[in-house]
Amino acid sequence: MKRTLAKASTLLAALVLSTTALAAPVKLVVAASPVPHAEILEAIKPQLAKQGVDLEVKVFNDYIQPNLQVEDKHLDANFYQHIPYLDQFNKNRGTHLVVASNPVHIEPFGAYSVKIKKVADLKDGATVAIPNDPTNTARALLLLQQNGLIKLKDPSNINSTEKDITANPKQLKFKALEAATLPRVLNQVDLALINANYALEAKLNPKRDALFVETKSPYANLLVARADNKNSDAVRKLAAALTSPEAKKFIETKYKGAVIPAF
Repeated sequence: MKRTLAKASTLLAALVLSTTALAAPVKLVVAASPVPHAEILEAIKPQLAKQGVDLEVKVFNDYIQPNLQVEDKHLDANFYQHIPYLDQFNKNRGTHLVVASNPVHIEPFGAYSVKIKKVADLKDGATVAIPNDPTNTARALLLLQQNGLIKLKDPSNINSTEKDITANPKQLKFKALEAATLPRVLNQVDLALINANYALEAKLNPKRDALFVETKSPYANLLVARADNKNSDAVRKLAAALTSPEAKKFIETKYKGAVIPAF
């Protein structure tokens, strides 16, 4: 009888341990820019916790390390970039990162100034600050062209560079800087073209403060991972949560048009 009870007790303990192991949440560590990406991830944390995913958000203020650390398997995924930037990064850095979700949101890229109130006031020879990474350099040039400030060889080329400028009637002088620094140089230049995440961090709202913004954009932000984990259960749950009704409501309520859901 004692042996039977002891055996039953052992089986019960094993069952409890097995059940606990099955119920243990899966840790998922994701890199993100502070605004809006980390905020969106924090908003969907409870949703993921109910699905057994323990989401940890690592905040970065640059566009380089989040990709390198996912590539090197220090992090599981990242959320801060669009496909044109990802493609250019993989090409230039020899990385192998892949898209892991549908488009999540669009951050309207805009032109800001503390020296002028309208584009017509931009003087000849004005200094214009633009991002120095190839993808966002092209994005800035396309936006300047759309607003009549320059002309490009191919108006649809998302890989345009300054060499592709065929007309610059105001003789604008371009200052290419790291994207994160652009809000800090606003008082040193006449115009700065700034990614919305960095604009929002600097309390600049694209809808309210920009002189002009993109009206159509192929630059929707999405989740990025590696080929070896993009189809894992945890990453797929995160991808679904990022394009859920809850995420859409948060984006619309929190950012009021400064960030636009892409789904």
